[in-house]
Amino acid sequence: MARPARTALFLIVVVISNLAGNLCLNWGMKRGGELLQPAVAAGVALLIVWALARMALLSWADLSFVLPVTAVGYVLNAVAGMALFGEQVGAERWAGALLVTAGAALVGSGAGRGEG
Repeated sequence: MARPARTALFLIVVVISNLAGNLCLNWGMKRGGELLQPAVAAGVALLIVWALARMALLSWADLSFVLPVTAVGYVLNAVAGMALFGEQVGAERWAGALLVTAGAALVGSGAGRGEG
């Protein structure tokens, strides 16, 4: 697989596994709070996939490239929490998620190895 295609695939895996893992953990813990809930186990498994995919991605791409691209996960987690769990996401939380994402994008806008 060509490096740009591999990078794109791993970026998608990193963002989706992080989002899905956090959602499963949240859902499982709110349902019963027991660590043996299937949703909690699924969340842990997905976050393990997230960690391994992120480590693999960082083995060939700069942190300053990976961080801004995957920072969109902060905003996606806030949107998913609001849409799926009815969580109240106030202005401060939106501002925080957007500032982290914008800050990561700003840091990543410099020259570097990128995906190469």
